Amino acid sequence: MSLTTIIAVASGGAIGATLRLLINGFTNKHFVHALPLGTLAVNLIGSLLIGMLFAYFHFNTSLSPQLKTFLVTGILGALTTYSTFAIESFFLLESGHYAHAFANMALNLFGTILLAGIGYLLIMQITK
Repeated sequence: MSLTTIIAVASGGAIGATLRLLINGFTNKHFVHALPLGTLAVNLIGSLLIGMLFAYFHFNTSLSPQLKTFLVTGILGALTTYSTFAIESFFLLESGHYAHAFANMALNLFGTILLAGIGYLLIMQITK
């Protein structure tokens, strides 16, 4: 991996993380609700943008790999990793790999919730 790629990811990550903070804060301040709408907003926005970018990359092959990495892994990766999950699941569905797509969706959804809970409960037990 080149230094240019690392710099692209790091600088994009700084932008994506800042956007996540601003979008999350704005949404939660102006749309108060029992649901975590700020997180939903960044996940929905990130998923829309990654779909748009992948379509654009399909037709515009002249973009540098570093620019693509800056946008997708850097900005969108820091904004949300859910966008990557979304586009990968879409590509599995689009290619007819339905079992793999649904397994991917179920494992991501339930696996992350399960492990977040396990991690939380583990630390709560250790710190008692």
